[in-house]
Amino acid sequence: MEVAVIGGGPAGLMAAETAASRGATVTLFDAMPSVGRKFLLAGKGGLNLSHAEPMHQFLSRYGPSGTPVAPMVQAFGPEALRQWARELGIETFVGSSNRVFPIDMKSAPLLRSWLRRLRHSGVQFRMRHRWTGWDDTGRLRLESPRGDIIVQAEAVVLALGGASWPQLGSDAAWVPIFTARHVAVAPLKPANCGFDIPWSEHFRTKYAGHPVKNIAAAVQPGVSGEHRGDCVITETGLEGGVIYAVSAALRDRLAALGAAAVYLDLTPDRTVAQLTASLSRPRGKRTVATHLARCAGLTGVKAGLLREVLPRDVFDDPPRLAEAIKALPVPVRSPRPITEAISTAGGVSFEEVDDQLMLRQLPGVFCAGEMLDWEAPTGGYLLTACFATGRVAGAGAAAWLDARSRDKRNSR
Repeated sequence: MEVAVIGGGPAGLMAAETAASRGATVTLFDAMPSVGRKFLLAGKGGLNLSHAEPMHQFLSRYGPSGTPVAPMVQAFGPEALRQWARELGIETFVGSSNRVFPIDMKSAPLLRSWLRRLRHSGVQFRMRHRWTGWDDTGRLRLESPRGDIIVQAEAVVLALGGASWPQLGSDAAWVPIFTARHVAVAPLKPANCGFDIPWSEHFRTKYAGHPVKNIAAAVQPGVSGEHRGDCVITETGLEGGVIYAVSAALRDRLAALGAAAVYLDLTPDRTVAQLTASLSRPRGKRTVATHLARCAGLTGVKAGLLREVLPRDVFDDPPRLAEAIKALPVPVRSPRPITEAISTAGGVSFEEVDDQLMLRQLPGVFCAGEMLDWEAPTGGYLLTACFATGRVAGAGAAAWLDARSRDKRNSR
């Protein structure tokens, strides 16, 4: 065996494809009965493959921690990814939000076509094989249906994911194996996650499960970085797209300060001045609820949020109420558990790998995908970087084999 790829998510599959395309013999191992389980889940509501915004904006989504990922994404970005899908027979389109989807919105046809091409290129698959580390001679140890086995590979690509949705295969069992080898691993944290909020019993009972449409969210009021979208009231707090968009900043602020709030703009298309003028109209005998509905367009769960968070006296003060509607401070208690998160922050430090994603302390061992220390919001950025890093690691593994072959020939 030449290259062993451990992990059958997008990063591992792309690493296998890239290494095989460069002439390597590749065997892919995965602990699950089939590959691509989280990839299939990602396509349940429509597979958001990538994003069609300008490249400089696209790269900015990875933030400071993702700076090392930027050149890899630039080399295999949205357009390259769409062309790759087209070669698999999967046409894509750009939606109204600039997100890129397959025409049929599904992930299963793409995965089936991809697996056919991988098998045609000679990639072998070994399912229900769980990697458990290395033996004393550097060979791979795996648990298999027929017991523990030892595998000798000249190069290894590890694409084991983070710690979110462990039932689909990413259980972070690799972390203690790496730390035992003195490989620096930044603590894994939930990313693109919901947050716990101490709702009152009345609010939770009445509104859990209700969507909150067309709002904006920020971690600090009046600070740039506001995001628009929707969210959902849950039994324990808030989740959904607009919350995921600010989750990294909110998570880090909570960890640093011990307390934080997400500021919700319940009327993003109206200004404070407009709201103040409207709310200042005489209320007469109308109830507060009727006044809010007529003057601010706030009913149902949005009005409920105001009553949940604000002191009663604010409702009699139009300027204060207008300010609150535009930046409602909803206190958060903690992120939801990492097992529920869409993705994971933290992982193998980029200082531990070279430009080809090979571990400096373990020559011939490469890392790809979410097990590296980067994070990104939803919107196609996560998948694009997984594909891009898998491509780099697969190419690196093939180049490593070529270099070893040359060394062997030259030593004869």
